[in-house]
This record gives sequence, structure tokens and C-alpha cells, in this order.
Amino acid sequence: MAINLDKHAEPALERRGRRPALRIGRFGPAAILAGLCLLAITLVAVLAAWLAPHDPIQMNPSNRLKPASDAFLLGTDAYGRDLLSRILYGARISLTVGIGAAVVSVAIGLPLGLASGFFRVLDGILMRVMDGLMAIPSVLLAIAVVSLTGASLWTVLVAITIPEIPRVVRLVRAVVLSAREEPYVEAAIAVGSSLPKIMWRHLMPNTMAPLIVQGTYICASAILTESILSFLGAGIGTETPSWGNIMSEGRAYFQLKPSLIFWPGLLLSVCILSINLLGDAARDMLDPRLKQRGGPR
Repeated sequence: MAINLDKHAEPALERRGRRPALRIGRFGPAAILAGLCLLAITLVAVLAAWLAPHDPIQMNPSNRLKPASDAFLLGTDAYGRDLLSRILYGARISLTVGIGAAVVSVAIGLPLGLASGFFRVLDGILMRVMDGLMAIPSVLLAIAVVSLTGASLWTVLVAITIPEIPRVVRLVRAVVLSAREEPYVEAAIAVGSSLPKIMWRHLMPNTMAPLIVQGTYICASAILTESILSFLGAGIGTETPSWGNIMSEGRAYFQLKPSLIFWPGLLLSVCILSINLLGDAARDMLDPRLKQRGGPR
């Protein structure tokens, strides 16, 4: 009998010993490289005032469309402004909009989603409002908000955040509807725990993992939306350098100088891809089902 137990125990111990390797394997070279790229972009955004070799908004017509040189490492744009300096400062706008939209949408959507999933009376009202917001294309809604209130960083941030709130609310609501049927929640209700305690101690922790993943998606989506709005001329004013503005101004000179679009477009793609890869890695780490299995077989 002992031999049989040992035979059954040995594979279990082997699987248990392989679990750390499997978890580490989930953070492969792609996720590590994405983290390093995002860290570099963040440092560039924070240190732009010290890294930029020139004033990003100072025009000098005598230097317009200069090629790359020692004085201008990436050349200049149609107004004689240093392209490298404008790209460095543009990282600030992108990260500010992305992080701001993610934080604000989660801060507003989390309590609304908890209330919608737990209180059936509020569920119908809140969901109809959220469905109405989701029925409007996010880019069109952002353009309408910016057109009515004027172009500025905070206006663009609000315009991008509004369409993201319903997605957070629906996600939290789905998690709460599933978690409220669990035995530990029913036991908390049976012993007379207060509603705030049930929601914030028993229900909200279940939403953290999917919210973190959703937050990374919102951050990447907000950065892309801001670039689209700026490219269309409905975003941040042209006096403020952003990757979308740089590409919008450079499209008229694309055949003459493709670098005006290539470099900001490359950094925009790298930034969004890095955030998405880190979001996938966070999902794999925070998913309790994957933790119980020790990773995929």
C-alpha cells in the first residue's frame, strides 16, 4: 500500500516542483522586454525637460525640414522645430492621458459596478445608462465633447474617459453577480454583516485582478485614441507636442521626409504593445485558476 502511495505521490511532487518554473515561464522574454520598453518611455517622459536638446515649441523657419545631424539628431519639422525634442515631450502627453483615463475610469466604474451587481433595483437603471453610452462610438463621443468644450489636455482626458467607464462597470457587475452566489458571501449575509463590509471586504477583492488587466487595456486604448484625435485635429492643441500632433503635421511632408511620421508612430506602437503585453502577464499572474493549476499544462 505504501508503494502505491509513493507511486501516486511522486508525480504530484514532480508537478509541485515544476510549478515555480511554469509561473516564471509565463513572464517570458516578451513581457520582460515590454516592461523595459515601458520603463524607458516613462523615464523619457519624466526627464524630457533634461533630455530634450531644444525647445519643442520654438519655431525657426531657417531650419525647416533639416535632415538628421549633430545639432538635430532626428532632423526638424516643417516649422524648424527639433523632432527629437517634440517626441520626448510627446511621451508626457501620451502617458498622462493613458494613466489618467485608466485611473479615473476605474475609480468611477468600480463603485457603480459594485452597486449594480449587488442591488437589483439599481441594476436596471445603471445598465441602461451604460448601454446608452456604449452605443455611441468612443471616437465620435470624444470629438463631440472636445468640440463643445474646447481642445485641452483635461478636456481630451475627460472625453476619452467617459466611454471607458461603462466597460469597467459591466466588468465589475459581472464579477459581483458571480461572487454574490458564493457560500462565503451568503454566510456573511446570514450572520448579519453590514452591506459596506460585504461589498468592500468580500466582493471588491474579486474584482481586483480583472480590473488591473482592464486598466492596462484602457491605458493603451486611451493613448491610441488621443493620438487619433490629435491626428484628426480634434485633440490637444498644436502648440502642445504630442505623438498624434507630430504625425498630423508631418503627413503633408511624408514623401519628402517620412521620419516625421515614422519615429512618433514607432514609439506609439511600442508603447501600446508594451502595455498590452504587460496586461497579459498581469492576467496570468493574478488569475486564481492559473495559480491553483500552477500554470497551463
